[in-house]
Amino acid sequence: MAGTSSKKQKRDNYRSSILQDGNSELPKKKFYRQRAHANPFSDHALTYPVSPQAMDWSSYYPAFVSKDEVPVESQQGQGNSVKRLTTSVEIADIGCGFGGLLFALSPHFPGKLILGLEIRTSVTEFVQEKIRALRSQQSSTSPDAAYQNTACLRANSMKFLPNFLPKSTLTHLFLCFPDPHFKARKHKARIVSPTLNSEYAYVMRSGGIVYTITDVEDLHLWMKGHFEGHESFEYVSEEELEKDGDVGVKVMRTETEEGKKVERNGGTKFVACFRRKEDPGWD
Repeated sequence: MAGTSSKKQKRDNYRSSILQDGNSELPKKKFYRQRAHANPFSDHALTYPVSPQAMDWSSYYPAFVSKDEVPVESQQGQGNSVKRLTTSVEIADIGCGFGGLLFALSPHFPGKLILGLEIRTSVTEFVQEKIRALRSQQSSTSPDAAYQNTACLRANSMKFLPNFLPKSTLTHLFLCFPDPHFKARKHKARIVSPTLNSEYAYVMRSGGIVYTITDVEDLHLWMKGHFEGHESFEYVSEEELEKDGDVGVKVMRTETEEGKKVERNGGTKFVACFRRKEDPGWD
């Protein structure tokens, strides 16, 4: 127990030092390690807006918020005011882990807002601190500056994704190496399902792409089958995306922590991508 207490104290001291003003040191992963997966059905202590219009993004994208404040309603029903974004979030990584994909995507999409959503507390803090440090190192608050377009927040996407993102917002949605939930009784916790796919369709623009990757073939077939079986999505090959100059698959294959681990272990990466169809017209 003494050893555990000592490790916790060392971790807390390190995190406090990272937060000191003027410190631009990149955080070390060993002080933010946590269990690989979290139960999405647990009653996590989460903060979320009552609607996307009530979300205050000013601390996440300070270079992309307007000066004017608008009144909104909070979770408690009380009046509040927030600053609106000058542009909407277009790229999301659900279960972003330690943020490898976020940081790799940032220079490819200057001016477009990229959001990582992660349910684990310590892992979210690591990504947030790394973003803060990278921004501090280049000491520029211009929207065109590196990593100003990148943010991470703690959220349970299976429950609250539409609370953060308005309808028809995303052009890119990444589902990278999600928890396989091997046991059949836990398949309901998988990040892809008919119900969740409808939520993804809700927040995605027509023509937007969902990118999936895993090293578990059974999960790959599960995700592929559920997206192909959904009326709002159609399968799109890697070759077609490459022909269109899409960098999503290439970055997804090489830049996530899990992807690098699979590479080191000589494993196989299964990729499948799906385009959001246009909604049918009303008769």
